[in-house]
Amino acid sequence: MAQQHPTELPLFPLQSPLFPDGWLSLRVFEPRYLAMVRRCHSLGEPFGVVRLVEGTEVRRRDEADGFMREQFESLGTLAHIHALESPQPGLLLLRCRGGQRFALQSSHCLQHGLWMGQGRLLDDDAALAVPADLAALAPLLQSLLHSLAQGAADADLPMQPPYRWQDCGWLANRWAELLPLADAERQHLLMTESPLLRLELVADRLEQLGILPGFDGP
Repeated sequence: MAQQHPTELPLFPLQSPLFPDGWLSLRVFEPRYLAMVRRCHSLGEPFGVVRLVEGTEVRRRDEADGFMREQFESLGTLAHIHALESPQPGLLLLRCRGGQRFALQSSHCLQHGLWMGQGRLLDDDAALAVPADLAALAPLLQSLLHSLAQGAADADLPMQPPYRWQDCGWLANRWAELLPLADAERQHLLMTESPLLRLELVADRLEQLGILPGFDGP
């Protein structure tokens, strides 16, 4: 079962969603995020990543001398900070890992532009073995990872151990991160509750791209 959600969660709206067990690198320089990131890191607490549907990742002023409107999805993912560097004053480099998904119940913007949200954590995907008709997706992803690993440092790869090649949810999430999808389509996959259906949708997309011929999708 999902654990108790924090009363308030600092939010970091981005153009693309974060998936559970996915990895995210960030360059943080906006004042509204610098103090938040330092606080989360010192306390060992996560922040929430939500996908923007209106506005930009960097806060911008509009013609009326205010700030451009920001709107984001109500379902996001916790980001746990695994590494933090400060190469120069006013700049933080983060390496984060996706945790549980959460559903926002409310959100509000503080005076300096930081969004805070209240909501509830969603249960992790149930462990579900990859069925025989989708078994080809695991070796295909392993082959892709092998290609990406050529000349790259292990820590820079988009997938990190533990690898769960035979788990529907984990496999679907890794494909969702790597496929050439619109951000709205990635969000749709993130919001798909059934890990098996999520993997079937990924297989259908692979078939459309000619990577997985002959799949009879959902």
